[in-house]
Amino acid sequence: MITEIPVGVSILSAGYCLHPERLTLRGGTLKPVAFPAGYALIRHPEYGPILFDTGYSARFFQETASLPASLYRKITPVVYKEEESAMRRLQAGGISPEEVRYVVLSHFHADHIGGVRDFPQAQYIYLQKSYDAVSGLGPVRATKAGFLPGLLPEDFRLRSIPVDEASAKRALPQGLPFTEAYDLLGDGSLLAVELSGHAAGMIGVFVSTGEHDYLLCADTVWSSRAFRENRKPHPAAGLIMSSRTEYHRNFERLRQLHEQFPLLRIVPSHCREALAHWGTGSVT
Repeated sequence: MITEIPVGVSILSAGYCLHPERLTLRGGTLKPVAFPAGYALIRHPEYGPILFDTGYSARFFQETASLPASLYRKITPVVYKEEESAMRRLQAGGISPEEVRYVVLSHFHADHIGGVRDFPQAQYIYLQKSYDAVSGLGPVRATKAGFLPGLLPEDFRLRSIPVDEASAKRALPQGLPFTEAYDLLGDGSLLAVELSGHAAGMIGVFVSTGEHDYLLCADTVWSSRAFRENRKPHPAAGLIMSSRTEYHRNFERLRQLHEQFPLLRIVPSHCREALAHWGTGSVT
């Protein structure tokens, strides 16, 4: 195991958006394809249910009802059913929203934070510089950055446990392309690594069930085919990246991980293939 304590992992999604595959995968089709808004339920033996991102919620449509945020929805049309929301999925699995104590946010794009208001007792864990990159933006620049501040609750800062360079870290096993990780809960169960490039301060999280190791890698790539077939996104995708250099560095790290640890389940948030292979469809 890469981590210290086994947890339960359910790979789920809440809605999807449509846009041409070629933008995300060099040589892909120009036709619009579905990109699911993935998230994960992590069941910790001591802290109970924990979410890694949330996918979309109905609030996304409220927040994109008028300009400039409506441009976001026009550029990437979203298809969503209420029963797919993280809150409804958890309720169907017997977990009330109040039971969720932590929501780990990979970054602040709307398709990752859409449901955070639905968990009133949760504290939010994220890399401080991820929030710093978007929190001061005006409406136009926030839309361009994929951030809809109305998706966050009014007491977001009070309920936050941001991670920064001074936070606890833990050494990772030799051979991984990361030497250390943020120890999000202090017990070695959730180990986060910075994967900036797609968005500043974006994190991915290593978790283990005991049977399988996972890297929930958020938007480091849009699909497993990208690192497996060494197919970077179209250069135009760089327009929405926080740093092309960091993107390429972390893309190569995923390739290295896949080649050296083929049994590691690397889960991009928007990958249909990963969702088909390891998605649980419901809380497990």
